[in-house]
Amino acid sequence: MNIHMGMPRNQGSGFGRTAATAAGSVRRLDWILIVSVLVLGCIGALLVWSATLPGDGGDPRDTIDALIRHLAHLGVGGVVAGLDYRTVRAYAPIVYGVTVVCLILVLTPLGAVINGSRGWIVIAGFQFQPSELAKVGLILLLATLLGEPRDGETRPMTRDVLLCLLAVAVPLGLVMLQPDLGTTLVLCAIFLGMLTLSGAPVVWVAGMLATGAFGAFMVWWLDLLEPYQVDRIATLMDPAADPQGAGYNSAQALIAVGSGGFDGTGLFQGEQTHGRFVPEQHTDFIFTVAGEELGFVGAGAIIVLFAVVIWRILRVARECDTPYPRLLCVGVATWFGFQAFINIGMGLGILPVTGLPLPFVSYGGTAILANMLALGLVLGVDSRDRGFE
Repeated sequence: MNIHMGMPRNQGSGFGRTAATAAGSVRRLDWILIVSVLVLGCIGALLVWSATLPGDGGDPRDTIDALIRHLAHLGVGGVVAGLDYRTVRAYAPIVYGVTVVCLILVLTPLGAVINGSRGWIVIAGFQFQPSELAKVGLILLLATLLGEPRDGETRPMTRDVLLCLLAVAVPLGLVMLQPDLGTTLVLCAIFLGMLTLSGAPVVWVAGMLATGAFGAFMVWWLDLLEPYQVDRIATLMDPAADPQGAGYNSAQALIAVGSGGFDGTGLFQGEQTHGRFVPEQHTDFIFTVAGEELGFVGAGAIIVLFAVVIWRILRVARECDTPYPRLLCVGVATWFGFQAFINIGMGLGILPVTGLPLPFVSYGGTAILANMLALGLVLGVDSRDRGFE
């Protein structure tokens, strides 16, 4: 009798196929994208470290705590980024619904006002910003509505666009009530970017753009903006009009960036940064730290890295065979690109102050987790959507 003492062939071959599939997926990951994000994260950690160094009489432990928390957020975000986008797709309505509920809770006594905006939920000392995760939830739901045409259809139709309008209107209205102008603009940009590249009727895209322009005009004409928002726009037109008031942030940001020159004052050597002349320099104005301490070279490198990140995400989108994953990537690319543009423009004094962090670079727990989750969705598309199984 011939008795085979080894591992059963079907189990061995199954294990081999699984290992080969996993290895193939890892090899096919976009390592240029991954490395670019890692470099941005490392630069961000150094800039946060420098921006939080204590001045005279300060406690060095505060800097260490901020750095540890920042690195921990990046680490946890890296774990979250391993999610399979196909699994998340099944729960897109739930993710969206949870973010909407959290945005509602922000407006209750559970919400906390920080920097003039009721945008955080604070429980037992833990701060959570639902509007950041609302960006992920909106992208998931819009990709589902626009990227899965009904039987016999090849592109989104009018009813799909109307459902998308409803989907974006709910979080948009809740965010405006906080108020958070920066996140409002990001949500609008995500919607327009995904709608434009979804193949939806051109009349809808043109109509959305026209409606947005008309709405912005009416808000200004009817004086619906908050006084501080009007001051920020007026300051943009004439930064020197109120250098000690509404124009203080922009004026100090320009001084910090300008003092860096071509190659900067050196890491941890920025006088403007360590003098705390720029408010929120470890979050919203982190680019001014790069401009002062790393100069044109370092600040330019950050812009190049963001350009690479957007390019690689759009490259993944272009190579997708189906609409849903393609629109996921388009939504993430629009989010990162628009938000980086606003943050850097704010630091350079060419755009109004809106309170948006620089993705992967600025200090912020919920923001970094949301950024890494969005990146994980793109990497999931890159490794699984194009025939790796």
